[in-house]
Amino acid sequence: MFFRAQISVLAVVLAVIVAAWGWLFYQHWQMASLPMSQMWMPPSEMAAWRFIDFALVYSMWAVMMAAMMLPSAIPMIMAFHRACEQRTSAPHRLSYLFVLAYLLVWFLFSSVLTLLQWQFHGWSWLTPMMDNQSTVLAVGVLFLAGIYQFMPAKNACLTHCKSPMGFLLNEWRKGASGALIMGFRHGATCLGCCWAQMLIMFAVGVMNLPAMALITLLVIAEKWLPVESGIICKAGGVVFLLWGALLWGL
Repeated sequence: MFFRAQISVLAVVLAVIVAAWGWLFYQHWQMASLPMSQMWMPPSEMAAWRFIDFALVYSMWAVMMAAMMLPSAIPMIMAFHRACEQRTSAPHRLSYLFVLAYLLVWFLFSSVLTLLQWQFHGWSWLTPMMDNQSTVLAVGVLFLAGIYQFMPAKNACLTHCKSPMGFLLNEWRKGASGALIMGFRHGATCLGCCWAQMLIMFAVGVMNLPAMALITLLVIAEKWLPVESGIICKAGGVVFLLWGALLWGL
């Protein structure tokens, strides 16, 4: 019975992930297939942006964050659900609240990414198709992401994300409010781990699907592989720094 309950929660989480990726594939297909006259594109001038432009860009980032970050949180979500089954009478409701609070953190971060994109379009660092056209932006983002991989904050946050049982033992709270608080705290720590990696999308093209998939796999590898977190952090940092150096030399 417990196994079936866990499968149902996992199925809902996977359905959200598939829906998010499906929406991203559809948006990418539109950009690749529709003539430019039929396609919405972010205005190049900051003053030309309207509410609908901010809303569309924000929606894009919010869906992207769900698609890229929710898969890496599956071990923590399932560990939380198993703990709820042992301690509460409403494990499904609490698990969904936990996931909602986790996503809320990334949805809030999507607001920051939306404002950054608005600024980058104004500086002509991004094309109307949201591709990078600035070496300074690409190199700066890659150096930032690379340097952050060596920071103690990155290692601390990744260590937390790799230890679901440690998080539950130290952060457990009862009831619906407890599930929301725990989901928000895990999301905040996850954000502390991966925010710089998300910025790489500005360097490779905001709607670059292969890049989205690779960054998603990198985040999953960081959190799932049974390797000491400091080793993974430094390996990723070296890759980002070398990538940035290569671009700077071109």
